[in-house]
Amino acid sequence: MCGILALVLSDQEKNCAPELFDGSLFLQHRGQDAAGIVTCGRRGRFYQCKGNGMARDVFTQQRMSGLVGNMGIAHLRYPTAGSSSTSEAQPFYVNSPYGISLSHNGNLTNGEELQKYMDEVVHRHINTDSDSELLLNLFASELATYDKSRVNNNDIFKALKGVFEKVKGAYACTAMLAGYGIIGFRDPHGIRPLLIGERLKEDGTKDYMIASESVVLKAHKFQVYRDILPGEAVIIPKNTMKPEFKQVVPLQSYTPDIFEYVYFARPDSVLDGISVYRSRLEMGVKLAKNIELQFSKIDKKVIEEIDVVIPVPDTSRHSALECAVSLNIPYREGFIKNRYVGRTFIMPDQQQRQSSVRRKLNAMASEFYGKSVLLVDDSIVRGTTSKEIVNMAREAGAKKVYFASCSPVIRHNHIYGIDLADTTALVGYNRNEEEIAKIIGADQVFYQTLKDMISCCQRDEQIKENELELALTPVVSRDDTINSQIMNNNQLPPIDSFEVGVFTGEYVTGNEEEYLSFAEKARALNARLKDMNQIDGGLHSLDMADAKAESEISIFNSGDYS
Repeated sequence: MCGILALVLSDQEKNCAPELFDGSLFLQHRGQDAAGIVTCGRRGRFYQCKGNGMARDVFTQQRMSGLVGNMGIAHLRYPTAGSSSTSEAQPFYVNSPYGISLSHNGNLTNGEELQKYMDEVVHRHINTDSDSELLLNLFASELATYDKSRVNNNDIFKALKGVFEKVKGAYACTAMLAGYGIIGFRDPHGIRPLLIGERLKEDGTKDYMIASESVVLKAHKFQVYRDILPGEAVIIPKNTMKPEFKQVVPLQSYTPDIFEYVYFARPDSVLDGISVYRSRLEMGVKLAKNIELQFSKIDKKVIEEIDVVIPVPDTSRHSALECAVSLNIPYREGFIKNRYVGRTFIMPDQQQRQSSVRRKLNAMASEFYGKSVLLVDDSIVRGTTSKEIVNMAREAGAKKVYFASCSPVIRHNHIYGIDLADTTALVGYNRNEEEIAKIIGADQVFYQTLKDMISCCQRDEQIKENELELALTPVVSRDDTINSQIMNNNQLPPIDSFEVGVFTGEYVTGNEEEYLSFAEKARALNARLKDMNQIDGGLHSLDMADAKAESEISIFNSGDYS
């Protein structure tokens, strides 16, 4: 799961990098592993700044001064089955044809097949294990078939069609063609989110931004925006500044990843017409009903067993509050979070995850001592974090600890951009709720049902919320010209369902056993290479074929900054 951005400004004398940096801060929650920005100057030269770490650390003032040009793309990386080396930080770049840079959010499930195609058919060298580099080179190879000194929108759309036909998996992408413009496209299932926004300026010109979440667009006053549809692409040439949309391939299904609404997206975002905040509130209501049902089965009342509802910060707060209101039980903040520690399931091993929980959260004894508490979290993955949290609650004096998850039991791996764990490492794998409760040390565990969670992410009432939001924007954003360009697809097609393979084992792209096997081998290899580095202080020559480079062959910020 990553955050992506693209921006093109109508004022060609203005640099877009400061706004891309600011936009990256709004998407930092989507990836804390690496950050990158590539801009394009007036003469078509690319300028790059990227590296491991948070956006605020990578994009220093000195480095930002070298990022010139009125258009650019940005990326915030959350690593999947690949490594976390600097060489895999995005955006990626190829010089032929034309010069292309690309940022990718998602995960391809036919990477081995594409790697073979790159080698044997189009003879392109892939320098990393990142499927994003594969995607970029596939796009480049498709564009190269036209063998033209200059391409047009139609050529780009045709090249993208070739990409769509060969690629399998989840992908929302922003790309930039040197001296030409920016491009956005989304996979035919719409698994990963992508939106485009338009900002009308006082002089009548317009700027355009493409982003993973609506919150970035609103924060930068792109007051008219819409979702890019599954299988759709948009091209915004810098010379005309007129976006052209095209349904490149037919929409195969409209199935966004439901994890966006459970915990990955910011609550103030609206994705595919669905308010993340409203969905999480509804999850709290449904969860409360399920808890009441479970207590009734053993002839007990929730109000008599639970003294207080406490969220596990941060994403479960809204659900926990609504759950407490529905149960008529006091809501309290029992854990104080250190905001400078990232998500624990991103940590590479169990020991680091366990120690990270203690660094991230501190339990206030006043809210736990002598009480039976209901802890509410967005999900239970490996169980490591949940176990530590339950231990902290008991150490703080809790009499009983109940644990509730806003999502159903996770029994399968996530293959579209969230590297949860190998299937066998999931605490819910081949275990029932009683066994899970015993492992994490809770008195009882409650899970959301899949049916209820899906019902929480419906558009019906939330579209009214979006219409109200649009009605409250300044009159300038309601201009008919803008609506004809950007809002011409404001009536979104119905969502068929959601990507819920982590709960059911059935993925929207079909049988993925081959990819799951590949991903497990990749994790095992990365673990082995890491152990060898720690034990021996380096790699043996026989293992160099599998080594991950910390730097790359790439472009540099040097020379003419015009």
